[in-house]
Amino acid sequence: MTPAPDAAARAEPPWAGGPATVGGPRPHPAPRTSGRGSAREAPGAGRAPCTPATALQATARILAEADGRGGTALPVLVGDGPFALRRTRAVGGEARVTVVGAMSAPLGGDRIALEATAGPGARLHIGSTAATIALPGRTGRSAHYEIRLTVADGATLHWLPEPLISAQGSDLCMTTRVELAPTARLVLREEQILGRTGESPGHLTARLTVHRAGRPLLDQELSYGPGAPGWDGGAVLGGHRAVGQLLVVDPSYDPSYDPSNDSSNDSSNDSSNDSSNDPSCATGPLAPRALSGTAVLTPLTGPAALATAVAPDALQLRRALDEAAAAVG
Repeated sequence: MTPAPDAAARAEPPWAGGPATVGGPRPHPAPRTSGRGSAREAPGAGRAPCTPATALQATARILAEADGRGGTALPVLVGDGPFALRRTRAVGGEARVTVVGAMSAPLGGDRIALEATAGPGARLHIGSTAATIALPGRTGRSAHYEIRLTVADGATLHWLPEPLISAQGSDLCMTTRVELAPTARLVLREEQILGRTGESPGHLTARLTVHRAGRPLLDQELSYGPGAPGWDGGAVLGGHRAVGQLLVVDPSYDPSYDPSNDSSNDSSNDSSNDSSNDPSCATGPLAPRALSGTAVLTPLTGPAALATAVAPDALQLRRALDEAAAAVG
C-alpha cells in the first residue's frame, strides 16, 4: 500500500530504518552486529558480516456483524503491517472501512494478508485511499499478497480497493479467496496496472477463487510480465497496460430466487431501503453484452455476472468498470 502522507509521517515503522516514503521503496536499516557498533564500521574489527533484510509478515482482520437495530457493527478491526484500517462514516445500515497504507508493501519476500468477514445480515463496504504498489525487494524472493473474504447468509460485501500497480522488477503472487453463503451478495472489483508510467511491468500472478454454498463459482488465474508467455499478445492484453474485472454475485439473478427466504430483507437489518450501488433489485439473470471500448459483461452460473476490461491506462479502465457497475444495477 502506498502510505497517505499524514499516516506515513506518524507511523512508527517496525524496523529501525526510519519511516516509509510516499510512493518509494521501504528503507532498510544498516544491519547491526553484536556489541554496540554497526555493520558500517571498517572491516577487520572482528564483527560479523551484514545479514539480509528481513521480509515482512502481516495479517489484518475485519469482522462486521448486524447490530439488530438496522445497522452494522465492527467488533473486529485490527490493522497490521502495511494495513491501517479506518472506520469511515456509515451509509444507511452499511459499515464502511478504508484501508490506509502504513508503509510501502508488498516488497519482494513479503507475505501480507487481509481477512474480512461479513456476518449474517451485515452490510460491509471496504475501500482504500491509494493504489497498492508491488516493488522489488532485497531478498530476491517473490512477494505474496492474500485476500480472504467471507460473506454469510443475508450479508452484503462491497470489496472496492484502488488498483494494484506492478512496478518494474517486482514479483508478486496475489490470491483472492471468497466464500459465499447461498443468500450472500458480493460486489468485487480488481484492477491491475502493469508498470508505472514509462516503465515495463514486473511479474504478476493473480488468482481469484470464489465458492458459493460450498461449490465453485469462479476460479481463474492470470500471469503478466517477464516469464509469462503470451501475456502481451492479442489473445490477452493486446498491448494494453491496465486490466480489471467486476464480479457481482446476487441471489436475485436466479429465476428460482425466493425473497422470503432472504434474511437481508428483514426490516431489522434495513433501515434505509437504499438500493443504490446494491444489485439486489435485479430480477432474473443478466444477458451477455459488449460494453464500450474493450469490455464485456458475461453472466455466470451461480448466479453471478463478471465484467472484464482492458484499457491503455487506469483512468479508462475505471470508466469501463463503472459502466459495468451501472449495467448490473
